[in-house]
Amino acid sequence: MSQNNTDMIDSSSSDLKDEIINNNNDTVNTTKATEITADKSLEVEKGKTGDNNNNNSSNNDITEDKKEDSSKNIENKENVNKKDEESNKEDTESNNSNNETPSTPLSNPQQPEQPKSQQKQSKSQQYSPESPAKDSKTLSVRDVGVSFEKNPRYRRTMEDEHVIIDCFGGDPTQGYFAIYDGHGGRGAVEFTAKTLHNNLLEELNKDQNGDVLEHFKNSYLLTDKQMNEKESIQFSGTTSITALIRKSPVDGERYLYIANAGDARAVVCHNKVAERLSYDHKGSDQEETKRIVEAGGFVVNNRVNGILAVTRSLGDHSMKEYVIGDPYKRAIKFDEGHTHLILACDGLWDVTSDQDAVDLILNETEAQKMSDKLLLHALKSGSTDNISIIVIIL
Repeated sequence: MSQNNTDMIDSSSSDLKDEIINNNNDTVNTTKATEITADKSLEVEKGKTGDNNNNNSSNNDITEDKKEDSSKNIENKENVNKKDEESNKEDTESNNSNNETPSTPLSNPQQPEQPKSQQKQSKSQQYSPESPAKDSKTLSVRDVGVSFEKNPRYRRTMEDEHVIIDCFGGDPTQGYFAIYDGHGGRGAVEFTAKTLHNNLLEELNKDQNGDVLEHFKNSYLLTDKQMNEKESIQFSGTTSITALIRKSPVDGERYLYIANAGDARAVVCHNKVAERLSYDHKGSDQEETKRIVEAGGFVVNNRVNGILAVTRSLGDHSMKEYVIGDPYKRAIKFDEGHTHLILACDGLWDVTSDQDAVDLILNETEAQKMSDKLLLHALKSGSTDNISIIVIIL
């Protein structure tokens, strides 16, 4: 995996933002759920436009003669000003409609808050001053920023998902954060985004004082099993990086629990130094290759059976005996030196080192600006993949 040297980006530079937008000559698509909602919004907007056109047509019929006469008298100015005001009002309504945040209900009715997996991220798409982190005051962490992009110069579809749940399980000290990077279609990533956190919550409710990392493992394996049994998803899969932040009911200390399958990554900033908390499960890893060969498979050109670049995932059931869903797990106890947590798919890490990512965000004060800055950096550095980034100020 290549790592490029970091170019420091001024997140306030409008020239750079314009350059990135101009280089990506397509509207940024996010999740399928967002795309569906966006399509519906588009239909609504078209309906509004049609209604407005009909109204304007009717108004034009009524005032046709007046327009012709008003070209020679002062009434023309009044009509023009009135139309300008109406046009501005319509533009404002249209912009507000485009910035609406879609959401998908959780399958667990006991969940206190909707996951933000389908939340439209305005900064990465249109660079609006609004941000999800500002709209929702988080209790489990100080601030959260999320930025994502299809990267349309290189990708025709968006196969990433993200889930953010503050007050996870009704506990104000708990927060759940995840990024899922799908491949081979959206079946696996959509199932995982709506299922994994609910399975984890059930595990936690069974034994609040138990081993959280073991709960994570059980929730991963259960989700993988359910995907095969309920959806029979054979040829699509998803990598996963999940983080649970909570205060331990045993000692009252604040902990971070990480689990991952595949090459999505978690990096924590501790006294300005990057520390990787996840493990990249890739075909280039010797231990993973050994495991696959012992199971009867093979790795060629760093791909499992010459096909898949990651060696662990949720889904990919046609290759499940080699591409397992058993996650890597890690837990740390927070201290004052832990300030930021970055979760991202390989769309960022393919072009950015752990320390470079940390260095890029340290001068910012808002999590949203931090995630936006990393997204812009990944685009400028030549990332060719979908990009999803969550930055958490701890």
